[in-house]
Amino acid sequence: MLGMGSNKSTSQDGGSVNLIGNGTTITGDVNCSGDVRIDGTLIGNLSTNGKFVLGANGKIEGNVVSANADLSGEVKGKVTITETLQLKSTAKINGDIVTGKLAIEAGALFTGTCNMGAVVRNMQSNTSRANVAETA
Repeated sequence: MLGMGSNKSTSQDGGSVNLIGNGTTITGDVNCSGDVRIDGTLIGNLSTNGKFVLGANGKIEGNVVSANADLSGEVKGKVTITETLQLKSTAKINGDIVTGKLAIEAGALFTGTCNMGAVVRNMQSNTSRANVAETA
């Protein structure tokens, strides 16, 4: 039988891979704990704890929140990546980016603002420390 002898549970550990194929359009928000690949169109927000891959034909009209992301398609909305965001040469981003690390290939298009790396985190922690020192 399938799955016999396997100690892994993909529904429990978030190891699943979710795919929205080319030619498919989904309207609504997508929330998951596993990895996501979109080659079709999502009209809504995407939130995942795993890695997000947007294919060259993929389009999103909404906000993206993910741990890591490789974007080759088009996003119209805010992109928030906690670790590493890679914009491939065919990527088109129209919105703000907040990420830990950013890699942009030649040819990628980005319109918006970007907050990146330890500088943003340090500014926030220094502000909270200053507020604590003032109250002491």
